[in-house]
Amino acid sequence: MEFIIISGQSGAGKSSAAAFLEDLGFYCVDNLPVALITSFAGICMAGAGTGKYSRVALVTDIRGGQTFDELFQALDELENMALRYRLLFVEAADEVIISRYKETRHTHPLTRQGYSLPEAVQLERVALEPVRRRASHILNSTGLNLSKFRGELLRLFGMGSLDETMTVSVTSFGFKFGIPMDADLVFDVRFLPNPFYIAELRECTGLEEAVRSFLFGYQQTNTFLRHLEEMLSFLLPQYVEEGKSSLVIAIGCTGGHHRSVAVAHALTEYIRQKGYRVEELHRDMGR
Repeated sequence: MEFIIISGQSGAGKSSAAAFLEDLGFYCVDNLPVALITSFAGICMAGAGTGKYSRVALVTDIRGGQTFDELFQALDELENMALRYRLLFVEAADEVIISRYKETRHTHPLTRQGYSLPEAVQLERVALEPVRRRASHILNSTGLNLSKFRGELLRLFGMGSLDETMTVSVTSFGFKFGIPMDADLVFDVRFLPNPFYIAELRECTGLEEAVRSFLFGYQQTNTFLRHLEEMLSFLLPQYVEEGKSSLVIAIGCTGGHHRSVAVAHALTEYIRQKGYRVEELHRDMGR
């Protein structure tokens, strides 16, 4: 079982880290009290065999105290339970955290005790130093936009190769039914020869060999697919590097029965051969 504890400075990105780890397949709990860590870990270990709790991440809020004996005791108990854990400490420069609080207009927890925002940030940094020293990984979010922040987490905690951390969905559709709302990339194949006008192919779909043979018997179909494959061979690694967890590629023709289905099917096979996790959908094929 993979067990990650996320701690660090307020405003540095702990909750954002947990949200991205959830995208990677972790079961995440935000703001878990320190006293519940070992009990929660025991529950996860008991259910790890089912696969539900094989990857777990929790954010624990220890900002209210000046000593961390309770946290360190919990970490020692995890080791006694033979649970291998990793402690991720998220931090940022004081001026960055101050700027984030001013932009979002959120309240730093320690300002409720009468400290100014700069004082609160500095006090918390000093108080968290013992936790920082015990961290397995330290992630400084200063100067990182969201995509680069996700990329750093992907480098630390991604599953297997980078390519396997992003799911690609290739879906065919008919323009007369509207473009899929979740599409990231949309390609129009209505310029290809239309099997609809061939009587024996009209009731077929792009998954049938007769339709595919008809379409790929034309040079423009093969040329288009080759250019599309070349473009995606460049784009997909860029999306992975930016920390994107899912990508939806939509291929459209008029009705979503023939051309888009055949091209989407061929493109799915190409992406799978490149080593990416890919799923194939045909939204309008049954209409």
